[in-house]
Amino acid sequence: MERRNHGAHGGGKIRIGVCVMEKKVSCSPMEQILERLHAFGEFEIIIFGDKVILEDPIESWPLCDCLIAFYSAGYPLEKAEKYAVLRRPFLVNELDPQYLLHDRSKVYEHLKLFGVPVPTYAVVRREHPNQELNYFIEQDDFIEIHGKRFCKPFVEKPIDGDDHNIMIYYPSYAGGGMKELFRKVGNRSSEFYPEVRKVRRDGSYIYEEFMPTGGTDVKVYTIGPGYAHAEARKSPVVDGVVMRNSDGKEVRYPVLLTPTEKQIARNVCQAFRQAVCGFDLLRCDLGEARSYVCDVNGWSFVKSSYKYYDDAACILRKMFLDEKAPHIYTIPAHLPWRISEPAQPSDAVRNRERGTVGIPMQSEELRCVIAVIRHGDRTPKQKVKLKITQEKLLKLMLKYNGGKAHAEAKLKSALQLQDLLDATRILVPRARSGRESDSDAEVEHAEKLRQVRAVLEEGGHFSGIYRKVQLKPSNWAHIPKSSGEGEEEVPSEALMILKYGGVLTHAGRKQAEELGRYFRNNMYPSEGPGLLRLHSTYRHDLKIYSSDEGRVQMSAAAFAKGLLDLEGDLTPILVSLVSKDSSMLDGLQDGTIEISEAKAQLHDIIISSKVANGGDPAGFPWMVDGADVSTNAAQLLTDLAELTKEITSQVKRLSDDENEEVATDSDSPNHPYDQAKALWRTEIDMDRIAAGLPCGSESFLLMFARWKKLERDLYNERKKRFDTTQIPDIYDSCKRHLVQRPTLTRIVSSLKGHRTINF
Repeated sequence: MERRNHGAHGGGKIRIGVCVMEKKVSCSPMEQILERLHAFGEFEIIIFGDKVILEDPIESWPLCDCLIAFYSAGYPLEKAEKYAVLRRPFLVNELDPQYLLHDRSKVYEHLKLFGVPVPTYAVVRREHPNQELNYFIEQDDFIEIHGKRFCKPFVEKPIDGDDHNIMIYYPSYAGGGMKELFRKVGNRSSEFYPEVRKVRRDGSYIYEEFMPTGGTDVKVYTIGPGYAHAEARKSPVVDGVVMRNSDGKEVRYPVLLTPTEKQIARNVCQAFRQAVCGFDLLRCDLGEARSYVCDVNGWSFVKSSYKYYDDAACILRKMFLDEKAPHIYTIPAHLPWRISEPAQPSDAVRNRERGTVGIPMQSEELRCVIAVIRHGDRTPKQKVKLKITQEKLLKLMLKYNGGKAHAEAKLKSALQLQDLLDATRILVPRARSGRESDSDAEVEHAEKLRQVRAVLEEGGHFSGIYRKVQLKPSNWAHIPKSSGEGEEEVPSEALMILKYGGVLTHAGRKQAEELGRYFRNNMYPSEGPGLLRLHSTYRHDLKIYSSDEGRVQMSAAAFAKGLLDLEGDLTPILVSLVSKDSSMLDGLQDGTIEISEAKAQLHDIIISSKVANGGDPAGFPWMVDGADVSTNAAQLLTDLAELTKEITSQVKRLSDDENEEVATDSDSPNHPYDQAKALWRTEIDMDRIAAGLPCGSESFLLMFARWKKLERDLYNERKKRFDTTQIPDIYDSCKRHLVQRPTLTRIVSSLKGHRTINF
């Protein structure tokens, strides 16, 4: 076999063998590049075809000097390898390393060997579906693999590199659920399933940490180790809607790679010995800007970029000539396929690229837009405090504080709250005993336990971010050690603090979403829906930060949905686009003194009615509406206290009746996520569960607890003093209960005198 007689240095053209499936040859990028190579006049393009590749023996395959061969569905890679051994052509992409690309775990191992950063990952291999593995543990909000913990959100990928059904699992604090990513079908690239919370167990998977990329994916395409082209697109993890242009093609835009990312591209190309390849680059900002490779795809070309096609043809030409005829290689004065194209004036090109046509060079440029936004409408916040001495609750505290006698435990996850609910159900009295021997403290403690149980049962699920419990040890006792040697200190009493409420309502979500749309239409009127395109392609570096409070995070996600014209559920948007920063509120303590002074002045104004209707507010310039305070504000405050007391009394009667109705079922063992009966509801609202919101209305027990606290805090009977800071809380509670409990409307309207107070 002597191939030199067919080479350019022998007087003929260099033969380029294209040994790939016809479907790949006929795709637009391959056709564009092969046409350009042919236009140079130095190459003979030989397309093998499916019949030759699949049916003919390799001995009868066409002879070639250089071979383009890569795997796709149905391609006989082993057969192509044998041909390469037999004829020994120059390979653009080595064939043996292509086997690695079929196993994602081997791809990651290989990348690490070459110093390419990859996400933290672990592998789960099963020999048959549903095989139990002693190294794999799954809990509500995390999994453990060989002792390595992955907290949600995390990514689940099949080890099989040809399987593109990838799942993302979301934490309960963000609403839970799963998003499935798949190859584009029409205008969809992913779907969200709020009810799916368990990982797949039907095969082998690789699990990796979820890398927040701001809703943007970067695709990198190499042509040899010295060239990399990158494009950005909207990530499928956001809402799954594919952005397409007027021609029906997915919207992508070129982006610049950093020097580090260029080196990553070079390393990937050399690691797999694939001159032409593509891979996914994750750009994330976890304290510092980092880039990670999460998938290598083998032979890949950019879909629609004539500049890229020109570059690809020129670089491949140089590869072929360097290998087969280095003595004839010259840089062409003109690209042969562009000789007939008119040249563009350089100034016009420069202006168009800069986007400065008709704009004076000294004009100002907007560099940044900053918006500070408050959360939307929320439910009233509530807190329950009670001392606990029950052994079951004290053991629960030790279980979740690491067994440390003086450490507090914080319960937030579904598993932790379910444990607390199970313990509380056992401890809550079946019904109010009514015994005269019961002290006021015992009655109050039982009521608070019922309130804790009712709060934990609220919604029939533990998704969302609106309930948390703290258990703080307050007294200790010394008991003999189990070994019999000496004593150990254990908690004998603790303080339980349950915080709930303050969750974003449906109205609050709509407010935030509408504000996002309004902001986009007014701040970026020329962009419209294109603002997402600008963000996805790094032409507009959008950052959204939120405090760690649930209502604020959900407001930020809803605002982002309106701002970027997104669709679907808030959970994927929250996890993908909103960065949680608990330090955002750190500076507020500096204003504590001013806030307290303002509250004190407001209290004096209302109590003494210093600023009469139509009076001079000059003494209170900081209070814009000061002149509108009613002349009889003090009397209205007294009426408000009486109304609050009467509403509390009425709600208590309803709570007592309600408690008797459910006493039979309240302490029976119920399934963790099926509490509709215990909540006095016929069904659970799955839409609200998906949104991480409480389900339906509060029980009368919780309503009574809320109004009892408002009554006690608004007016201190012992000190004969009003607390005017409670007025907004009363307003919030009235608004919420009037919407959710029509019974409260009847209560208010039936009160003697039909008194009305305008807040």
